Amino acid sequence: MTLFVALLLSTLTSSAFSPLRISKVLIEGRENPLGINTVKPTFSWQLMSDGHDVVQTAYKIEVHKDQDFLGEGDVLWDSGWISTAQSLYHQYEGAKLIAGTTYYLRIQVKDNQGNSAKSAVQSFHIGLLQAADWGKAKWITKEILPDSLVNPLPLSSSKLRIDKHYDLPAFRKNVQVGKKLKSSIGYIAGLGHYELLLNGKQVDDALLQPGWTKYDKEAYYVVYDLTNQWTKGKNTLSVLLGNGFYYIPPIKGRFQKHKVAFGLPKLKMKVVNTYEDGRQEVIVSDETWKVHRSPITFSSMYGGEDYDASVLPSSWSLPSYDDTKWPHSIAVDGPPLIAQEIEPVRIMQEFLPKEVRRAQDGKSITYDFGQNASGIVSLKMSGHSGDTVRVYPAELLQDNGLPNQKHSGSPYYFQYIFGADGEVEWHPRFTYYGFRYAQVQLRPKGKKELSMLAVKAQHIRNGAKKIGTFHSSDSLFNQIHQLIDWAIKSNMVSVFTDCPHREKLGWLEQLHLMGPSVHYNYDVAQLFKKSLRDMRQSQTAEGLVPEIAPEYVQFDWGGDMFRDSPEWGSSAILLAWYAYQWYGDTSFLTENYPMMQKYIAYLQSKTKDNVLYHGLGDWYDLGPERPGVSQLTPAGITATAIYYDDLNVLRKIASLLGDKQGKLAYDSLQHEVYRAFNKTFYSIDKATYGSGSQTSLAMPLHVGLVAPANEKQVFGQLLDDIVNRDTAFTAGDIGHRYLLQTLQKNGRDDLIFAMHHDNTRPGYGYQIRKGATALTESWAALPTVSNNHFMLGHLMEWFHAGLGGLGQAEGSVAYKHVRLDPQLVNQVEQCDLAFESPYGKIVFRRDKDRYTLDIPVNSRCTLVLPGGVDYQVNAAPISQLETEHTTAGIALQLGSGRWEIKKLDGKRMRAE
Repeated sequence: MTLFVALLLSTLTSSAFSPLRISKVLIEGRENPLGINTVKPTFSWQLMSDGHDVVQTAYKIEVHKDQDFLGEGDVLWDSGWISTAQSLYHQYEGAKLIAGTTYYLRIQVKDNQGNSAKSAVQSFHIGLLQAADWGKAKWITKEILPDSLVNPLPLSSSKLRIDKHYDLPAFRKNVQVGKKLKSSIGYIAGLGHYELLLNGKQVDDALLQPGWTKYDKEAYYVVYDLTNQWTKGKNTLSVLLGNGFYYIPPIKGRFQKHKVAFGLPKLKMKVVNTYEDGRQEVIVSDETWKVHRSPITFSSMYGGEDYDASVLPSSWSLPSYDDTKWPHSIAVDGPPLIAQEIEPVRIMQEFLPKEVRRAQDGKSITYDFGQNASGIVSLKMSGHSGDTVRVYPAELLQDNGLPNQKHSGSPYYFQYIFGADGEVEWHPRFTYYGFRYAQVQLRPKGKKELSMLAVKAQHIRNGAKKIGTFHSSDSLFNQIHQLIDWAIKSNMVSVFTDCPHREKLGWLEQLHLMGPSVHYNYDVAQLFKKSLRDMRQSQTAEGLVPEIAPEYVQFDWGGDMFRDSPEWGSSAILLAWYAYQWYGDTSFLTENYPMMQKYIAYLQSKTKDNVLYHGLGDWYDLGPERPGVSQLTPAGITATAIYYDDLNVLRKIASLLGDKQGKLAYDSLQHEVYRAFNKTFYSIDKATYGSGSQTSLAMPLHVGLVAPANEKQVFGQLLDDIVNRDTAFTAGDIGHRYLLQTLQKNGRDDLIFAMHHDNTRPGYGYQIRKGATALTESWAALPTVSNNHFMLGHLMEWFHAGLGGLGQAEGSVAYKHVRLDPQLVNQVEQCDLAFESPYGKIVFRRDKDRYTLDIPVNSRCTLVLPGGVDYQVNAAPISQLETEHTTAGIALQLGSGRWEIKKLDGKRMRAE
């Protein structure tokens, strides 16, 4: 027993520890997943204990066919006891697993204090891995788009219009269920989006299923356990389809950002019903399914959605409905399918109106929900056959108090037409918008009253679990954190979008620049994996990773500027590296290494004497003109600095993956870029790079392009620029994170505080002062741009890693070795953090004279405390514990468990 543990056992008020517990098990990064895309899954787990310094010493994994683990012949893998502290990503090594099958898992562990634990039985379902696994299931549709109109990557300047209106389909299939079901597993792909009903009830609460993909390469299907949703006798499977990004329909009077057309909506489905007697019945989509014009008469990601209840009665999805007059479906081709492994989009929060304004005629009502967010409007209303209700959502209002969609995609609206007299509740299914306000227009067909009974704003986003929190004694910083958080939530669907209205496109620079902020707050490992897969699918034959992925439109105004910018495409390298460090999953590197190699070769081909000059540069920086393309920083600075950082990261990845030749090549090329960058941009007389802007200086400093002998002078020039502007910042979308990182790395968190603790000039506080409730696209909260963008939210990372001090020790991955080094402890006296790392929950609270923290089992922590005072740790003198005195303070080494550190009033640290 170590002195440290012995000391704690003697000083803690209670020595009775709860036993070791397995609190969470992940299979391929998910709990009890339905539909994984491999027969060699990985297993990870988190441990809990009330003890201290608890470390796993061994584990055992059993995989079985039977969830009761009874039959010896059903054991597929017993790993035996394996001695290791590692609890992440252990790969299955047993008998061959079969597609479309459910398996069961149990884990046992031992720790260094003589305890053991056994997990509850877990399950995982292997998806349909090959086309043959779908059996006789076919893609079916109502109509077919002519090949001449299929356009998977339209130019933004394209004048091609599709004149014909194509109906959305509604499908039905009657199914007889006789004996008692043991299990029922359904697999469904509905493009662009689907809603699946069984006997008139939705099978889940998800929206916009499945997630968006590059549909000419692949599409997602979703797996359901339908066992408890069938009834004995006649049942009906029903499906509604929406266009999503599979097809953007043209219609006069509705907004259309671009004209992508992969085809018309289609469905593929397979259900395997297994009865208690062992008999199986397989239901598949084919020409026997009936199809009808959908009551959703218009559905567009950019134009809104219309529902006409007169098209079909409300009973259309019930077994009692007579569909004999419906025509049969048409079989068509469709894309390859893989199981969706990201969380679906759901309604995550609801808002009631905070203010209601009625027009004098009573036919127009404007609602203020108080929060700008991604979402839909839910209506409860009373009307008569033929009455119409139309809803215009908007972020802002015009001077006359009506919705202003001018800069967020116009016109966009939701519309409902009554099919019969009575009350109805309705919300759109296959589209959404970013809004705070909604104008409801009442358009009665006759003279009878049409009235609104209830209106709600429903915030939709990806269902990724919230795993991090931040709160401090500084009210402005708390407001800024919330401002950024709403922009993140509003742009996190199945793609990280730029805005939830006019574009909804996956602009890639946000992933490596805002990814650090997002990962502190949400469990987005699977979403990051999908983002990287989208990049792989969108990469061109030449190696270009375009600025948006999935790429649904090729922007051709401004030349290639809006398709080929290194600061955007480099997420293909930088995000993969960051995600590996955050989650410890090497598949982030192995799956994407070929893409990285192709992309770096592409960038090399675009250089002139090893310097890159193309791209958007420091987008939306603060200059004298309206924001847009970089005003203050030459594009060559940002493009080449990112290129250099790519090479630095890629040589590390090559080394980790054992690619010795690649590492040597990237080392050599990185050296050449270093020389070329300094030769081209460095001014010896001025000790500056390029224009000397904050971005021009911060990026070279952060990525290591400044010679060590020049670092002090260059950093001094950066400080001078900030001070001469009275601590105002000028950096934009690209440079702002590098500015913060450079200041933090050089111990100038005080300047970060001064630059952002202000509401009188463009910045976060200024946006709040202007009335913003989500982060806006421009620092000045201009009404002429998006008012819900998360690209400028880099300060959130500093809240967690700077004020909160949360990070990792050098060489640590997945927060195996946590480092807590909080800054500005005098200016911001109290700060609370929580964060669920892959090993478990980290909780850190600091007050003026007290620190409390929880470190998960199997992790350890270096806590940096201010020097010059004495402390107690769990009532024990700190002088008896493992510490290191540094220029940053006192570095205290802690194992897992709960810790309380108190300052001792009036006592100075004794000299060592």
